Formats: sequence, C-alpha cells, structure tokens
Amino acid sequence: MSARTELSDAPVTPVRPGPLQRALHTTVLPLLALRQAPMTVVLILTLWILGGLTHSLGHGPGPVLLAHVGVGIQSLAAGYWWTPFSSLLWCSGIASYVVNTAMLVVLGPVAARRLGRLRAVGLVLAGQLVGTLLGTALVRLGIAVGETWTEGLGDQYGLGPTTGIFALAGALSFRLSALWRRRLQLLVVLVPLVMMLYIGHLQSVQRVAGAAFGLLVGALWLRGDQPLRPRRASHTETRVLVALCVASSAIGPLIASLYQDAFGPFNTFSDLYFSRPPTREDVDYACSISADDCAHLKSALHFFDSPGRLMAAVIPILLLVLAEGLRRGLRRGLRLAWWSVVVVQLLWIALLGWLLRLLLDQAADLGGSTVVWQLVGEAWALPVLVLALLVATRRQFGLRLPVRVVRRLAAVVGGTLLAACLAYVGIGYLVRDQYEPDTTLPALLKGLPSEFLPPAYNDLVPTYPVAAGGTAQALETYCGLLFWAVALIALLIAFRRPWVHEDAAAAARARELLVRYGGSTLSYIATWDGNHYWFDEHGEAAVPYRLLGSVGITAVALTCGDPFGEPKARERAVAGFARYCDRRGWTPCFYSVTPATEAAGRALGWRSVQVAEDTVVPLPELAFTGKKWQDVRTALNKAKKEGITAEWWTWQQAPLEVRDQIRSISEEWVADKGLPEMGFTLGGLDELADPAVRVLIAVDRDRTVHGLTSWMPVYRDGAPVGWTLDFMRRRSEARGAGAPAPFRGVMEFLIASAALGFQEEGAQFLSLSGAPLARSDRGQEPTTLQRMLDWMGKTLEPVYGFRSLLAFKAKFQPEYRPMYMVYPDPAALPSITRAIGKAYLPHLTAGEGMRLMRRLST
Repeated sequence: MSARTELSDAPVTPVRPGPLQRALHTTVLPLLALRQAPMTVVLILTLWILGGLTHSLGHGPGPVLLAHVGVGIQSLAAGYWWTPFSSLLWCSGIASYVVNTAMLVVLGPVAARRLGRLRAVGLVLAGQLVGTLLGTALVRLGIAVGETWTEGLGDQYGLGPTTGIFALAGALSFRLSALWRRRLQLLVVLVPLVMMLYIGHLQSVQRVAGAAFGLLVGALWLRGDQPLRPRRASHTETRVLVALCVASSAIGPLIASLYQDAFGPFNTFSDLYFSRPPTREDVDYACSISADDCAHLKSALHFFDSPGRLMAAVIPILLLVLAEGLRRGLRRGLRLAWWSVVVVQLLWIALLGWLLRLLLDQAADLGGSTVVWQLVGEAWALPVLVLALLVATRRQFGLRLPVRVVRRLAAVVGGTLLAACLAYVGIGYLVRDQYEPDTTLPALLKGLPSEFLPPAYNDLVPTYPVAAGGTAQALETYCGLLFWAVALIALLIAFRRPWVHEDAAAAARARELLVRYGGSTLSYIATWDGNHYWFDEHGEAAVPYRLLGSVGITAVALTCGDPFGEPKARERAVAGFARYCDRRGWTPCFYSVTPATEAAGRALGWRSVQVAEDTVVPLPELAFTGKKWQDVRTALNKAKKEGITAEWWTWQQAPLEVRDQIRSISEEWVADKGLPEMGFTLGGLDELADPAVRVLIAVDRDRTVHGLTSWMPVYRDGAPVGWTLDFMRRRSEARGAGAPAPFRGVMEFLIASAALGFQEEGAQFLSLSGAPLARSDRGQEPTTLQRMLDWMGKTLEPVYGFRSLLAFKAKFQPEYRPMYMVYPDPAALPSITRAIGKAYLPHLTAGEGMRLMRRLST
C-alpha cells in the first residue's frame, strides 16, 4: 500500500466560488455570526425600536427628548445623571442609525468570540460612560480657558453608541493578529480624530475619549504577552498604513462637507480642499457692491448646478488616487505617487503661507495677529504631519514606473491638457460674444488656469472671463472636468497595473529562456522584481543580477542561481558575464550556485566558498515508511484526526478570506521577529502574486488557515519537472478565548502533502531550498573564509535560525547539495559582503541595525 493511500490524500484544488456565492458569503455570513452575539442583536433592535417609537429615525430625538437623553454640559449640569447611558440608545438621524448598526454587526460577533460576551458588553458600557464624561469634561475645560473652537459646543448633546463602540474596538484590537491589530488601532485613532478636527462636534470629542479609553484598557489588561512598544510592520503593511493616513487626510474634508455646521479646528480653510457653492446671500451681497463680483458669483452658482461641481472634490480625489499609488507596488511602493503627495502637501503649505500674509494685513478685523497665526497654524498641522510621515517612510517607496509607462502617462495627461487648453481658448474666442462682457484672446489666456483649479481657487485668477452663453458655459464646465477625469483615471491605471520590472521586455525574454531550457532549483528567483539581465551575444543564455554599491565603493553585480539557457551557451555564460562586468568596472559575484557554475568559475581562476546547503527530495520512489519518517507520518495522521486538509491555490484565484488570513499570518511572523524582512533569495508576500507560483495552505473545517507554503517551478523543456519551496508561514499562538488554536506540525504536514501531490503529478523532485550560512559536514578541512561564514551562521542562529531550518529539513531525508559563492578577487570581499547584506536587508536602518546587534549579543 502506498504512503498516499495509507496516510492522507494528496492536496486538493477547490473550485473558486462564483460571484453569486461570494456575494452571499459576504452578506449572509456576518448576519449568521450575530447568533454568537445576542447582546449585539439586542442593542441593534433596541436602537431601531426606540427610534421608531419616539419618531427619531429621520432626524434624531426632538428637542425635549434630546435634552433628557443626550449627554452634554447642559444635561449633566441639570442633574440628568443617566444621560451617559441613555445617550447610547438613540442616534442623531437615519445615517447615524445605519452606520452604528453596521459597526455593531462587524465588531459585535468578533468581540464576543475574542473577549467573551459579558466582557464585550461591559467594555461598551464602560467606554460609553468614560468617553462621554471625559469628552464633555474636556470641552468644559476648553471653554473655561477660552479655547475658541470649544465655545460653540456648550449647548450640544452627544447621541449614539459610537463612543462605546470605539472603546470596544480599541480594546479588541489587542486580541487580534498583528495585521488587523495595527490596522484597527490606526482606524480607531484616525476616524474619531479626523471627525473631531474637521467636524468638531461634542460627540466627536467624546468618541476620541472613548477610543483612548479602549486602547488604554487593551494595553493594560488585554494585551497578554504583547510588548507595549510598536511592533515592526512588513514593507507591504507599512505602505498600507501610510496610504491610510494619506487617505484620511483627504476624506476628512469630504466628511465635514456633509455637515452644515462643521467647525472643527482643521475646518477653517476646508473650502480649499473641498469647494462649496456660494449662497444666495453671498450673491445678493456681491451684487449690491460690485457688478464684477456679482457676475463672478452668479457664474460660480451656475457652475455648481452643472456637472462641473465634481471639480469641487478634485484635491481629495487626487489624494485618494495617490494613496492607492502609495499602497501599490511590489517590494517598494511607487516613487511617483510618493513625490506627487509630497508636492501636493508642499503646495498646500505654501498656499496657507500666502493666506497668512493676506490675513495678517487684516489682523485687526479678525481679532489680532495671534488669532490669525492660531487659525493658520491649526490648518498647517495636517500637511506638515503628512509630510513628516512621508519623509520618515521614504525608503518604502522606491519603485519607479518603467520609462515607457511614464512616457505614455505623460503623453496622455499632457495631450489631454493641451486639447483642453486649445478648446477653451480657440472655441472660446469664436464665441467671445457669449462672455460678459465680450472677451478677448489675452483675457482667455489669462483665465486659462481657472479652468483646471477647484472653484474655491478662483480668487487666485480674479480676471477670468465670465461665461454667459451656452457654448461658453459648456467650455467652462467641461474643459477642466474632462482633463481631470482623464488624468486621474490614467494615474490610477498606471498605479494599479502590476509593473514587476523596470525592463519588462528583458524580464519576459529571460523568463522564456528559463521555461524553455530550465535552470537550477533557485533559477526562478530571476523572475522577481529588482533584477537586471545579461544575455550572451546570441541571446541563448541569461544571467540575472543586481547591481549594488555606494559612493566610493566598487559596484558589485550580484547574481543568484546558475546562468540558464541553451546548455552550451550556459557553460560560456560565466566567462561572458565576467567580461561584461570588467568592461564596466564592476565586480561580478555568482551567489548560491551549483558545483557546475563553481567549476566554471575555478576554470577562470576564481575563488569559491560554500554559502548554503540545498536540500532535494527525489519523488518517484518516495514513501513515508520506516522509523525515519515517524515525525512526518505523525503530522499527517494528526491532521486527518483534526480535520485539517491541504488545498492548492494561486494567489489570484484564492478567495479573499484566504488571502486576508495569509497576510495576517505573515504580518504576525514579521511582528514576532521584530527584525527587518530578508529579501534576495527569500521571497515574501509580493512573490506569491506570480501565477506560476503555487500556494499550499492547511485549512480546517471552519476555513481557518493554519499555515502555508509556496512553491516555485523548476522547468525543463517547457514544463515543470520539480518545485522549490520558498515561502513558509504558520499561524502563531491563539489570542483570546474564541481564537482557533494553531495546528502543531503544520509545516511537516504541508511539505509532506506537497510531496504527495507533486509525486502524483509526475514531478521528479522537490527542493526545500537552500539554508543560508548552514551546511552539512562532509569531512573537508574548511578554509579561513569558510570558518568565518560558519561563525556568522552560528552568530545569526538565535535571530534567523538558519541552522535550525537545515535541521528541520532533515526530517524529509533529502539529498544535500552544496551551494557556492564564486568571486574573482579576494580583495573585493568587503565590497561583496556589503552588497550581499544590502541585497538581503535593503531597508535596514541604523536603529534596526543596533537592535539586531543587541539581539545577537544577548
């Protein structure tokens, strides 16, 4: 009986659910989860029933009821001690009812599982009590010290359970995985803070206080063994968090625009972010003092009654598109998006400086220069903070779009701009009698900038022509609107398209050679982002390399894996690449290569040293029988008993909930390490996106992912004949009473299942990949350099565990194959060492380096 039929089935490839199934899954499952949170259902029903009985669903409680159930300075001063709790049972309008219900549906079941039902209810009540009282007290203190903004909050009331919900979310975050803990904590801080700074209502202050209370409770009593210091985020997650902050800076003014009486401290100049139409009173007043001002305001009023009103939100939409650009990218976010956001923030700071100069001239009418400086200083705070965040994380945004993409983007945006300008000036001149008064060509040229600026910026171009006729009004409405629509869509397409390589043509050519002729077990790394490619004169062999170096240091052309291509051309590739580097003054270094490439290097008089140990498992005769396979059989049997199965996916085809769990597991791994992610020969989440890479997950009956491995193909004659292990992650310890316990032995189970699956498909071998700075003892006398590398591997063992990894792979009875570093000149070893360190840790900062040294010294 074969090992497969005796122990476990090979991994399955599930059918991806269709759109209807995914929609039902998204909408129905959260509702079914409410069965685990009956108190959440009770609160939701109470909200809607009380709202209906008191006719409060449309616009909130009436004035009399509001004074008795809302919490504020006046109600507490009147002795209504119950209002911190009664305020939880009403909302301020139908939008608030819907939002609160959605938040409860999402958070309630998760909190009930992770915290327990009674604790979750207690946190909502305690958060509502502490948040409303503390927020109200802070407003009262602000009024006492003369804070202008808070003086308008004295007669307001807070309503709705959002204060308690934010407290619950803050505490709950400490029982989530590192990925969602960090994201939820950022949202718990940002959302109420943005609402307070832009809307400025009493309830906004109460929400901030409730969120702070929840985070404090979580940090002191619910965090378990988590450190209080911020845990390291992966490169991908860092970009997501920065993008969230930039998006929040754009959404704040949009949210404030929905409120008629928003007067938060950051809302003073919010018209410059989101333009508002003039009121009839503004028009009547302008018409009473100036015919020109009257014509301009009437034109603006007509503009806001047309599709041109979308121009009012150009800046927030632009920032949202740029935030998507910051989020996108593989190992590095897009540099174009980073620079664009920086420029927008600098322009905003400069514009506020210009306004400051104007307002200082009118300081006497505005309450003095101190008031002016305070108003502008508050508005300056947000762009300065965003700019500081971008500068601090600039290393995460180094990916440049390919030159041809930039040219295409410039052609589309520039061509659209030119067409819009020609249409406005040319057609406008033909219908010049449709302006008030009749316009001229110089006037149209002077007014041209106003077409592409939001309406609030019209004062910067006070001499633009006023359109009165139909064609002129159409030009005024659509020229700028169409330009921005095309520009924003073009930017979004450029950001979202997965540009993997700066030289995509060379990357495609190298991939074609790799698939046709094959290579070593690590050759597929050549398809990763960051590589350049050398081809021989006939285009029959390729060498992928990374050019690394700095000012004053010889550049090193560092390869990974053997040359690949036509067999005879492959033999000549080492010498050909050496000549190519020599002509450019580079130092070539072949890294993690097989004995064949090492022999080619020695023929050139080069030196070599073993840097890793490849572990290859032959598949045709594989059977998990005998004592030496005991650990593997135990993992397979245990998985069957616990209902753990292995499933094949590709990243694009995997369901959203699977991908989300994979991200969460990976982020937890990075956070637990507390050290920078390594790259070069070690892949990450970004490399999973390749359609040729297969992902094997261990999943239980509840669809909880307990671990995953990814496998890169090894080609021969156009088809995979073997597979190389790259990405390995497993779920860490459970957090909270309802969190699933991790499955022990998940890596043994996954690798064994992959071996069975590949064996069934006819593959010849699988490689468990090389273990860096680790090797098996072959009885040879090590050189001085080899001893130094062995010492480095021993020193790094407590941090990265390379030797433990090699010992783990021994469970699968592999064949050990040495992997070498081949280099021409021992004098270049310092430069080569720096280059390898830079390749593995490209984003290592000085602080992280010091932390790494402390870890090694303990």
